[in-house]
Amino acid sequence: MTPPTRRAIQKEETRRAVLDAAREEFERVGFESANLRAIAARAGVSAGTVLHHYGDKRELLHAALFDDLDATWRAALGNLGGGPLEKQLSRLTAAMFGYYQARPKLSRTLLKESLFADEPWATKFAAQIVTVTTEITRLAVEAIERGELREDCNPALLSAAWVSFFHFGQISWAQGAYPTPISLIEHLVQQHLQGLRPVKKQRSKRSVR
Repeated sequence: MTPPTRRAIQKEETRRAVLDAAREEFERVGFESANLRAIAARAGVSAGTVLHHYGDKRELLHAALFDDLDATWRAALGNLGGGPLEKQLSRLTAAMFGYYQARPKLSRTLLKESLFADEPWATKFAAQIVTVTTEITRLAVEAIERGELREDCNPALLSAAWVSFFHFGQISWAQGAYPTPISLIEHLVQQHLQGLRPVKKQRSKRSVR
């Protein structure tokens, strides 16, 4: 593989500096109040450089959110560890909300923009969810093979259920309805999995004479 040129390295460093600065500024003042000049100054580049890489503030927002969210999802999915499915999903929930709760302003913007983004970002954000559901489906298949879940359990539907619970937790937290979204999602998942577990056969009791 041909090593990247110095120009390519500098371009990537500039891109990352701009995205980092954008996330910091969006979290500090909110999307509406943020401006490209302040973001450029924070990144140590000119406003023209920011516009060269990203056409406008909304394009920059989408790039910053997607880049950050993608890295967070991948790290969370890569650190689920072993154990029961319920524990693995709990780790995933905790990892993602750890990110959101550390950046409340940015995360509320992220929720709004990722759900209602224009193309090509709508497709990119949707692809992230596909990556997540594919991984959870795989984990559900393994749980069936271990005997944790019934054989007639539909792994894809279970995965879709988790995503639904997760989004409900996101919205409830963003609206201030549930200050502890992790426990809310964990209870929803626990209740859902309870109905998918194998029914234990009861041993017949013999009368003792």
